[in-house]
Amino acid sequence: MQYYGLIGHPLSHSFSKAYFEDKFKNEALDCFFVNFDIEKLESIKDIILQYPDLQGFTTTHPYKKAIFQYLSFIDRNAKEIGAVNVVKIDADKKLHGYNTDYIGFQELLEEAIEGKNINKAYICGTGGASEAVKFVLKKRDIRFEVLSRKDDSYQRLNNTGFHDNELIINATPVGMYPNSDDLLELPYATANSSNVFIDLIYNPEETRFMKEAKKYGASAFNGLKMLQLQAEAAWRIWSL
Repeated sequence: MQYYGLIGHPLSHSFSKAYFEDKFKNEALDCFFVNFDIEKLESIKDIILQYPDLQGFTTTHPYKKAIFQYLSFIDRNAKEIGAVNVVKIDADKKLHGYNTDYIGFQELLEEAIEGKNINKAYICGTGGASEAVKFVLKKRDIRFEVLSRKDDSYQRLNNTGFHDNELIINATPVGMYPNSDDLLELPYATANSSNVFIDLIYNPEETRFMKEAKKYGASAFNGLKMLQLQAEAAWRIWSL
């Protein structure tokens, strides 16, 4: 039996395990998926020893950047993005890093902004997911601003409000189950029908971030499609 897994902390919100277990069952694959909820990334060494049939794993918060130190090979796109969410383990137990988040976000973005004339994006968050978002926006020539709690960028936006044809992306865990009542402090009341809100969270299906956007006429999308697409891309890498 081949093993695959997910590494992160915490993993109470994990999408991957259920998705891959369904895939393995539906396609009659002799594979098993394990959630590795680890508080320290160095535990990865013990996991590889304990699971000799582990073929690969995905990474989530907070290890998409930290995993680099354990990799023997890094795909060109992952290197440019600066984050890895898929790791393949070769026959010599060396780790190869890839990024499929950008593949998922790329298609989600196309759906979300179809028919819109987006001229600027705001990215909430500075973690690994936001790096994939920036990569895609650069390729689409959409200028963007990253909002971080480490500076006054959120306050500045709240002072000016949103303008027409702007895209707002939540790449933070704020509002994720079980903390579904949490909400980023943004000037939602200044949004309108020309604005698009994308929440990379998929649980709950409709976050408060999305509800507030819709309240003022903006369109809003969750991250489920992105997760499904990046998971399928991960499987293609593991199956090579």
